[in-house]
Amino acid sequence: MTGTMIISVDAMGGDLGPRAVVEGIGDALKRWPDREVRYLLHGHEDELKPLLAEMPAVAAVSELRHAETTVEMTDKPSEAVRRARGSSMWNAIQSVKSGEAAAIVSGGNTGALMAISKVILRMKKGVHRPAISANWPTPKGHTVVLDVGANVQCGATQLVEFAIMGEAYHRAVFGSETPKVGLLNVGQEELKGNDTVREADGLIRKSGLDMEYIGFIEGNDISAGDLEVVVTDGFTGNIALKTAEGTAKLVAGWVREALTSSWSAKLAAGLLSLGALDRLRKRMDPKYINGGVLLGLKGIVVKSHGGADGIGFASAIGLACAMAESDFMAEIRRNLDKFESFEAQEVAAAS
Repeated sequence: MTGTMIISVDAMGGDLGPRAVVEGIGDALKRWPDREVRYLLHGHEDELKPLLAEMPAVAAVSELRHAETTVEMTDKPSEAVRRARGSSMWNAIQSVKSGEAAAIVSGGNTGALMAISKVILRMKKGVHRPAISANWPTPKGHTVVLDVGANVQCGATQLVEFAIMGEAYHRAVFGSETPKVGLLNVGQEELKGNDTVREADGLIRKSGLDMEYIGFIEGNDISAGDLEVVVTDGFTGNIALKTAEGTAKLVAGWVREALTSSWSAKLAAGLLSLGALDRLRKRMDPKYINGGVLLGLKGIVVKSHGGADGIGFASAIGLACAMAESDFMAEIRRNLDKFESFEAQEVAAAS
């Protein structure tokens, strides 16, 4: 079909198995009915065929690609790379490498997904490590936070690369002209933070990158909506993300409890606009913003939360489509070239 986008899906990844994946495609069809998307479902046909039979609308837009093996959530990345050839994850990524699909979505083992993606797709010139991004809801839209789990330890150069990728990502996906970029730290003062964070701050300021860098920001700034990109290492970013998800669930539980605690509370809830309550629920529920892009690869890879249900997986699909429709690959190049040139000059000056 001319103009139809092809999304490759690792149908066996995730804690809830292939049912959540197939239900996710079904939910995506309802949420974005005007998008022309077809899916390559990579997984074991004995498990997927019955699910597709239950959901004919999904079957109509999907092509099943049998994969005999899967990458387990417990596999170490190095082991997964050695044993993954022919698995659902490997084949799904290979479809992007071959140009058959515009993007791949997987809820599988994060470390394995990163390692296999690096082997198959390779890194973009000027990027040493991929970073996982997260779209953080704020009163003014979304803040992109990276890294949220791909790299537990990062050097200053990697943090600068993350800043470049995050800034380009926000411009490409959310349409920002000049996203504000901040470096997550324990304080905004110049002398705060460890050596790596302070060195990264200096590199961004000296390298002449074309971005609106505002310097150090603190954890409470992430959700304020006053900047568009937050840069940190994967250890800190993952803890911040999981803490925010837990807090959202806690507050949602409190709201639900308050609205059902008594007959008067239930009556008051009934008088409220159901549409308004539904909008509040969606803004507070992490599943509606599920999905992180592995930035820095020569291809689009979207990581869905391993515990995502169908609604959550649909959100990851929507992100993959948005990335495929964007010009991120071109957006990232300009500042990467500038930073490479700056590093080369620094090396020449030191020699």
